[in-house]
Amino acid sequence: MAVCRFSDYQCKEVVNVCDGCRLGFVRDIEVDLPGGQICAIYVPGPFHWSRLLGRCGSYRIPWPCIRQIGSDIILVEAELSACQAGRPPRRRKL
Repeated sequence: MAVCRFSDYQCKEVVNVCDGCRLGFVRDIEVDLPGGQICAIYVPGPFHWSRLLGRCGSYRIPWPCIRQIGSDIILVEAELSACQAGRPPRRRKL
């Protein structure tokens, strides 16, 4: 069993094999804590010039949609319209 850190996923680019679209790099990971398994990865959504604050949400790609993880790329097979996760909540600074 291979051990992977979150930082290992952050430096991998995500590509959708359905249309060859480059989605970007992994921003966050959803983990099932009791089981210790990854449930989904989050990739930043498309940039819209109409929004001065940057990107408009992100894609939540479920683990079963991930087809291959290579040394520098993650291949996914997902319908992006079904993977919209909305705009992430703002984190409060303590």
